[in-house]
Amino acid sequence: MSVQLISAISFIYFLLLFSVAAYAVRRRVKGRSIISNPHVYSLSLAVYCTSWTYYGSVGRAATTGLDFLTIYTGPTLVCFTWWFLLRKIIRISKEHNIVSIADFIASRYGKSTALGALVTIFAVLGIVPYIALQLKAISYSFNLMSSDGQSTMMSLHQIYPVIPEYLDTAFI
Repeated sequence: MSVQLISAISFIYFLLLFSVAAYAVRRRVKGRSIISNPHVYSLSLAVYCTSWTYYGSVGRAATTGLDFLTIYTGPTLVCFTWWFLLRKIIRISKEHNIVSIADFIASRYGKSTALGALVTIFAVLGIVPYIALQLKAISYSFNLMSSDGQSTMMSLHQIYPVIPEYLDTAFI
């Protein structure tokens, strides 16, 4: 596939995602949230299967055998407690208008803004390597779909001559 086609499809996909998010925000402001829908909740569970799972589990299964199952053990065991634990978390979140993990933890300790800020900082620092992994997976998939990495970068430099040749597609 050409770089232009992949870029166009990606751009349309991002527009679709942001359109759905904007629609959800408008509905929430009007008091008719789409989040309390069981279909939306089921689809949101699919977020767990990201490139970490797709590339990581396959690679781990190929190198270590059944050791990859440990990635799925935790979520599988949590499924048995969802009925009790998730109901309680949702009830507390709705009572106190909690929208993030930082809000949740801070509200459990007297609505401490300092604790909320600390949890946010730890969450941001903890998610940066994961985001980097996601970007590398996107870059790898992009290179794989368009052609090998060298010709992809060469075609990117032909389309956008301002891009230095030493840059990786993940950075772009």
